[in-house]
Amino acid sequence: MMKYNVTRNLFDDMFDSMFRAPVYGGQSLMKTDVREKDGKYLLDIEIPGYKKEDVKISLYNGTLTVSAEHHSTNEEKDAEGRILRQERYSGSCSRSFYVGEGIRDTDVHASFNDGILRVEVPTEQKKEEEEKKFIEIF
Repeated sequence: MMKYNVTRNLFDDMFDSMFRAPVYGGQSLMKTDVREKDGKYLLDIEIPGYKKEDVKISLYNGTLTVSAEHHSTNEEKDAEGRILRQERYSGSCSRSFYVGEGIRDTDVHASFNDGILRVEVPTEQKKEEEEKKFIEIF
């Protein structure tokens, strides 16, 4: 008969689930859906627990980077104003997407609502082949 060690499994489960949580940068953070429609890439990025002002988008060398950073402090004081408990939280996350070097920052549009960042990026424009020109010789 196989024995089941409840204490060890509860302990392991607690730590396993804790480190998978979004606060610790687990895989559930910044889940992204990418679609292509009407000549644009449409990205829906889940960033739960962050506000619009916590999120930044940058574009450099054809790479679009979405990052979010949040800091908070929670104090619990007694009747005399002494701190009984103080907690600090600091978290950040980021994702990068190569969108092409022909994309400029003015081509990218974004909105943030209910923890979802929606980003529109045009698909990279094909470079037109330069027409061969002849120079007249005098």
